[in-house]
Amino acid sequence: MHGDLTRDELYKLLKAYTKSWLAHDGCWFLAVEEAHGMDEAIKMDEAAWARFAPIEAKRIMEARGIEEGGGLEALAEVLGFRMYSFIAEYETKLDGGVLIHRTLNCRVQSARRRKGLPDFPCKSVGIIEFTNFAKTVDARIATKCLACPPDELDADEFCSWEFTIG
Repeated sequence: MHGDLTRDELYKLLKAYTKSWLAHDGCWFLAVEEAHGMDEAIKMDEAAWARFAPIEAKRIMEARGIEEGGGLEALAEVLGFRMYSFIAEYETKLDGGVLIHRTLNCRVQSARRRKGLPDFPCKSVGIIEFTNFAKTVDARIATKCLACPPDELDADEFCSWEFTIG
């Protein structure tokens, strides 16, 4: 059944599945927030991402044949295949011993901004998510948040992360 799909059809499905995954993440978060409040929802989101980020990294590494301990080059490749990477605009630049990963358009924050809502304060979740993701690729990698809500950001700025070998 799936073998007769074209490459373009498969890519469209991948994007649809990724949007569904993100919608589910948002629905889950809103359900917890409605039942228990924002602070508890963020705590639960942190716990969920602490578990999910290593799973996602390992599965990408396995699919791409990337061994643990591959340094920043491996991290750059693995970041490029995250679920979110298929629907988000981002740039990843490796310069010397520093990898910078910047979100150029965040679907969640863009939607909130269009609705006149404040940015979702995702920094604590992002720190856990990106740290656990990077450490799965290479335990030596140190993660630093350069900018992420609730930080003050320019109107066209979203989150930025720095990775180095610690």
